Amino acid sequence: MLSARPAGEGTPGEHPLKDKCIYIPPMAYGSGRAFASSFRAIGLEADITPPSDHRTHELGARYTSGDECYPAKVTVGDFIKVLQAPGNDPGRTVLFMPTADGPCRFGQYAPYLEYVLKGNGYEETKVMSPTSRNGYAGLGGLTGAFLRTAWRALLSADILQKLMLQYRPYELHEGDTDAVFEESLDDLCHTIEKSPTDPPVQLEAIRNALLRCRYRFRHIPIHRDPAVPLIGVVGEIFCRLNTFSNENLLRRLEEYGAEGWLSDLTEWVWYTNAEQFRKLRLIGKQISLEALKAWVRNAVQKKDEHVLLEPFREDFAGYEEPDVRELLEYARPYLPQHGALGEMVLSVGKAVYLTRKGADGIIDISPFTCMNGIVCEAIYPRLSRDLGGIPIRTFYFDGTQSDLDRDLGVYMELARTYQRRKPFERVVPKYPLD
Repeated sequence: MLSARPAGEGTPGEHPLKDKCIYIPPMAYGSGRAFASSFRAIGLEADITPPSDHRTHELGARYTSGDECYPAKVTVGDFIKVLQAPGNDPGRTVLFMPTADGPCRFGQYAPYLEYVLKGNGYEETKVMSPTSRNGYAGLGGLTGAFLRTAWRALLSADILQKLMLQYRPYELHEGDTDAVFEESLDDLCHTIEKSPTDPPVQLEAIRNALLRCRYRFRHIPIHRDPAVPLIGVVGEIFCRLNTFSNENLLRRLEEYGAEGWLSDLTEWVWYTNAEQFRKLRLIGKQISLEALKAWVRNAVQKKDEHVLLEPFREDFAGYEEPDVRELLEYARPYLPQHGALGEMVLSVGKAVYLTRKGADGIIDISPFTCMNGIVCEAIYPRLSRDLGGIPIRTFYFDGTQSDLDRDLGVYMELARTYQRRKPFERVVPKYPLD
């Protein structure tokens, strides 16, 4: 894997990634593109992997053993597809695959990817694998500019995705929302790539781009119907955000006359920050240089979030995202933070939050055999009883054919029944206007 270099060393001209192309497997399409633009903003070539297809399944099955979870198969399949593409130079290809500690199999993705590459003649291909400990130190002197840019890119992509899901179920002309989303994403990525990385200048440029995006979305002809059921969507982060992995479940929900509220990507960042603070307290380092750095980073991220979200206060009225501490408190009676880790805690806490915000149902999207999904599924019946009987359904995905339409049809009947007697009122935002 690409080794870390001391921060402060290197310039784009002498950087080890110069003349290479970084390929990123997109969890969410918009977030993937925005993240790639963050690399281009610091002078490095980057792009998302091409759209997943039947070839992804074929290669993923060929280069995995069958014990891996579905996101591993999808990402391996897409990476091999990149390497086998006509004209590709494996020696200048870098595959982006972060890793993390914890019980999830995600921590094994990067080592396994290296194993696959070496076993199939791709020794020249590098794996870029930042961890929670080394971050992006391998970028040398570019690290600081990249981290701030990438954070703002992910925040902005989450905003665009949220707008898209708010508008698309109510559009009067099919395809308008998708077209506006693509135009807005192009605008955002272009702004990120071309703006100076000086923090105040860049932040203003991105905020202005989001204001242009807001204007486009607000002018989509729509007819908002408060009777449309609102379905909260939680679950494993890759599978719930990657439309190929979940068979485009959000769009399928819309075809059944529902609106989806999808848990975003940056939710995970706030959780990892909270976990770092908790661990520092456990080892008695809540007052230390490490804690100070963590506090400063969290404060800077919060400031950026406030600046970029503030123009959308009216658009997201009733759709506000919670502070991670609120989610952890909601999850505590079922999965206390000190006894459980990862997406299972977030999924349970977010299910409670979304129900209290007036959702008419909760769907958990998880890969087949995913530990987080299995634990949550065992808890959901109790959670449903505690919240007035809201229907909660776990949908597992592994790339095999399933009767998703039948299952969604049955589920939506349950959601509409609950909608008529739910104890929590839903707030409809001022925008979009009819």
